[in-house]
Amino acid sequence: MKKILIVSAFAVSSMFAHTALMSCFDNGDNTITCEGGFSDGSSAKGVKFHLLQNGQSVLDGTFNEDSEFTFDKPEGDYEAQFDAGEGHKVTVKSSDIAE
Repeated sequence: MKKILIVSAFAVSSMFAHTALMSCFDNGDNTITCEGGFSDGSSAKGVKFHLLQNGQSVLDGTFNEDSEFTFDKPEGDYEAQFDAGEGHKVTVKSSDIAE
């Protein structure tokens, strides 16, 4: 009986699990827009956004009502980070952002 309860609890928790998603693109005007969200279709409105250079945060903000965050393209390498808490972070490197 315990095995059935443990398997059921795992199955239920998996049903409600969602994965954080983020993609970023170069707008061609020296700005970058990142779009965030969750695999279950949930909005990223209010989710934290960090722009990192050399491991240090150089810009912090939150995703807007359209689940987007736009920032001026920094010089050099950087990382854009979607931060919805433990287990829900996504990092996109500048080298992976296409124009």
